[in-house]
Amino acid sequence: MEVKMADLPGIGKKMTFMTAQRNMIVLIIHHTGKRELYFFAHEDNDEPDFAINLTADETRELGAQLLGAVFQPVDNDKMKMIKNKMVMEWIELKKNSPIVNKTIGEANIRKKTGVSVIGIVREGEVQASPEVDEVLYQGDVLIAVGKQEQIDRFERLCEGEA
Repeated sequence: MEVKMADLPGIGKKMTFMTAQRNMIVLIIHHTGKRELYFFAHEDNDEPDFAINLTADETRELGAQLLGAVFQPVDNDKMKMIKNKMVMEWIELKKNSPIVNKTIGEANIRKKTGVSVIGIVREGEVQASPEVDEVLYQGDVLIAVGKQEQIDRFERLCEGEA
């Protein structure tokens, strides 16, 4: 990333950040403490595509978040390892499935397939972390987590093939 700084006499400082994709971000810090942030989709644009005014506190908070004060992304190599071992899938429950109209507990999903049902999408609403006494209905979309072979077994169960 290229960074340029310039004095703005009577106003404050201007910092220009040029990204690898040739986007340009301009930050103007006024002597009064006011900050203006401008985003240009391309460095040659005369007008910004987006502009926002920030207080000093907001600027510090944004900077802290960009530095990773609260959330640190997972290293790419670690993420590849996780992806190879764990899969999350959305699977529709078909009418021929033996688990239709049973609770999660009665269906014995984890014992039969090894997956964990972490959510249910029903009539456009998402129910996260459903309880074991939640009844499963035809047409529910079950959000399941497990290894690929477990997900494959669960998919067959939801289709009515297991």
